[in-house]
Amino acid sequence: MERLRTESGRIPGYRRSMTLFAVTTAKGANWDHARSIREQRLWDDHAAFMDGLTERGVVILGGPIDSDDADDIALLAVEAPDEAAARAVFDADPWTRHQVYRVKEIRAWTIWLDSRPG
Repeated sequence: MERLRTESGRIPGYRRSMTLFAVTTAKGANWDHARSIREQRLWDDHAAFMDGLTERGVVILGGPIDSDDADDIALLAVEAPDEAAARAVFDADPWTRHQVYRVKEIRAWTIWLDSRPG
């Protein structure tokens, strides 16, 4: 079976490789273990901050993850020029400033398969 291609020969849904950063967040010193994620202190401020990053195209996608480490919270795909910039994105987050969560790990991630349009 032959793959469908556009007039340019491009396979629909394929983008050139694009480097993003996979960012894992984890519970910080002020995480309240008696509360759910949306009941944490400053949830509304954190959610508004993250919505802003998403609207600006800095956070491509993200959300809570299952993990063997009970402190892990979320995995996010972040577009930034380098690792330092990806880390700096979270400096203004109310949850970072108030140690509700922290950036645990940042890894360069080269995307070869992407079904988003464009």
